Parts: sequence; structure tokens; C-alpha cells
Amino acid sequence: MLQRGYTRAVPATQIAQNLAFINWTVLTALAFGSFGAVVLARLRTDATRGFLSFTAVCAVAIGILAFLSDQSLPSAIADAPFRIDPAFDQPRRVALGLFCLLAAAYVIALVKRRRAPLLAAAALASAATTLASGALAWGGSTLFAIPLLLQLAVLTIATGGVFAAMILGHWYLVTPKLPEAPLILISRILLAVVALQVVLFAVWVATGAGPGGGGPFAVLVGQWAMFVWLRLIVGLIFPLIVSWAAVQTARSRSMESATGLLYINVGTIAAGTILAAGLYFGAGLLV
Repeated sequence: MLQRGYTRAVPATQIAQNLAFINWTVLTALAFGSFGAVVLARLRTDATRGFLSFTAVCAVAIGILAFLSDQSLPSAIADAPFRIDPAFDQPRRVALGLFCLLAAAYVIALVKRRRAPLLAAAALASAATTLASGALAWGGSTLFAIPLLLQLAVLTIATGGVFAAMILGHWYLVTPKLPEAPLILISRILLAVVALQVVLFAVWVATGAGPGGGGPFAVLVGQWAMFVWLRLIVGLIFPLIVSWAAVQTARSRSMESATGLLYINVGTIAAGTILAAGLYFGAGLLV
């Protein structure tokens, strides 16, 4: 009589086992990235107080969700493709909680029409410390933590930046006389960071980066290939094209078209962030 043995976990199952880390990555990216866009728009453009305050409130609310999700992150996972160092859990949580408090204080400063650059810098420093602690906790070593930190940083700028840009685009629909400079600036930065992600994808793939990486270009074939190609096509190439189109439409003051394009980009960039996080925490791959 034949006995059935246990089958090896398929890629989708391995990704699902690490949903808590993927959720953390998406939430922190939305909170930190959108707050950074608010600070940039406040210091460099004539963006309205309404947009700045609303987006900052969103960043605080999402940051609180990220803080709550951090409390349930496991300190160890059997057969995980990356090593978890619990020594950085407490510093990460303290920095994330501090970001929420400082960002909330910055919302009050915005309502009172204050620039508060030092307060903004302190909140951004807390966000950077959170990402650095996460990279050190899940990178496996200081050497591997550096590329992981870079990956988390670009995911943050892209995901939170497109979220803020979408909100700003919507603001133009209800206040048509707003100057186009704020949307053009944020859209150009979004285009640049997505282009940087494409370059980093090529570097990661060519070097087999990540604790689970194989040889050069090995991730383009094999059991993870479908997710890697989806990350490239859906999460990078398509958003790059749409981001370029959003810049052009914003420059010509076609704000309805620009907003529609940014709505599309919110979905595709978020999907790319989920895929990138899933591939790292599920397979140990940087892409």
C-alpha cells in the first residue's frame, strides 16, 4: 500500500505564510512615503493646506495600523528563507510609534499654518530608523541588510508617493485653479523612483541578490519565475509608462487625465510592492 508523503510548499503557499511581513511592508510604505510627499510639497510648492493636512492624517492613520501590525510579527518562522533577528524588534517598534506621534504633531502644525521643518525632519528620521531596523532584523547580516534597506526605501517612496499624488490629483478636480507645480513635482519624483526600481531589478536579478538568490538571472526561470515576471511587467514596466504619461498630462493641465492615470498607478505600484515583499519574505529574493 502506497503512502502519501508531504509535498513541498508551493510558491503561493510560502508567500501566504509570510503575509504579516508583506502587510507591514505595504503599510509602512504608504505611511512613510505619503508623509514624505507632504513634507516635500509643504516646503517646495504652494500645495493647499487642505491637501497637506488630509494626506498627513492618512499617513498617521496608516502608520498606526502599521504599528499595530508590527506587534503581531513573528519572531521566528520555521523554514523561512531569511533569518529573523529579534534584537531589532523593540527599536523598530519604538521608532514606528515615535513616527506616529511626530507625524500627528506635524498635522497640528499644518493646521496652524506652521512650516515646522525640524518636526518634519524628526518624523522622517523616525521613519528611516524603522526601515533600517527592519532591514537589520530581516536581512540576515549587516551586508545583506544594506540592499534590503535600499529596497524598502524605494518601495516606500514609490508606494507612498503615488498614493499622495493620487490624492493631490483628486484635489485638482474640486479646486481647478490650483497651480500645477505640486503635481508635476511629485509625478516627476514618482517617475524617477520607478525608473530606479527598474535599474535595481536588473542589478538584483543579474547578481542573484538576497539570502535565497541563486546564480545570475536564475530567478527568471524556475518555480518563482511567474512572480518575478509579474513584478517586472505589472509592478515596474507598466507603472513606468503610466508615470511618464501622468507627468505629460499634468504639464498640459489635463488634470482629469493625470488623476485617472495616477489611480491606475496606485493599483499597479501597490501590486508590485506586494510582489516584491512576497518574493523576499517568501523566497529570499530581491527583485
